[in-house]
Amino acid sequence: MSESTPTDAAGKRDTKVARLEHPSGLLYLLQHESVPILLDGLLDLPPGREFNKTELADHVGVTRQTVGSYTDLLLEVEVIEEVPNTSPQRYRLAESAVVDELFALNSALNAAGE
Repeated sequence: MSESTPTDAAGKRDTKVARLEHPSGLLYLLQHESVPILLDGLLDLPPGREFNKTELADHVGVTRQTVGSYTDLLLEVEVIEEVPNTSPQRYRLAESAVVDELFALNSALNAAGE
């Protein structure tokens, strides 16, 4: 084990720290404090609804700065997409496998809680 490998109190490799340092999949997306609330708000929008950062912030109940901080991440993982030729820039839910799976996960979680 190298000096840079995180270890726990017993000297074993700390997998939680390693996982957080190199997140993948869902953890990559959800490790950001405000992303779950943004996702919840996005999944609540009517199909095809376009929005700008201010409109999304108002809908979700966060600041425009918060939306701006995570716009690139949401674009990167194909949760939202830019609406071409709009100023100010408008967005919408992406037509992607990620969004399909988020809706499926949300539905399954809602059903499990009933």
